[in-house]
Amino acid sequence: MEFKVGDLAQPIEGEIISTFGNESILIKISGKEHILKLLKSGTNESEFILDQSFHHAKILDSSSSEIKVLIDGQPLTIKKHSKLTEVLEKSLSLTTAGGENVLTSQIPGRVISILAKPGASVKKGDALVILESMKMQVAVKAHKDGNVKEIRAKDGATIARHDVVAVIE
Repeated sequence: MEFKVGDLAQPIEGEIISTFGNESILIKISGKEHILKLLKSGTNESEFILDQSFHHAKILDSSSSEIKVLIDGQPLTIKKHSKLTEVLEKSLSLTTAGGENVLTSQIPGRVISILAKPGASVKKGDALVILESMKMQVAVKAHKDGNVKEIRAKDGATIARHDVVAVIE
């Protein structure tokens, strides 16, 4: 995944390579592998050792396009790459061969919130379901105006890419 960090000209690519049972994670940042050992983790605050240096991170604010964090007392804004945002917006509004009434998820994830109920009137772009995938929250949005006939996602359930989330008539 690509991120734009602060005033850096080039986006940074980051990925999780593997996790180990002792709270250690092998990550790759811009092509270089690093060991991250998680010491303490809360909802918005973490302490970790990265390449044998202690760090404290606190999330100040988070949205679908950027995260504002305080790392070792220094504020930093991490913008998720604009290409990623563009791809997600397009892909989350696509339908499958199941018909124009079927709304599917274009990413795998865990359902953390169901915002619409059967019978509700929705407009194109309204969030119906919130998924959590790779610690990010992503809204599955209505692909058209209409009425929600059925919500097939269940709260807490894991769904796969292309699973039907809702039917909108």
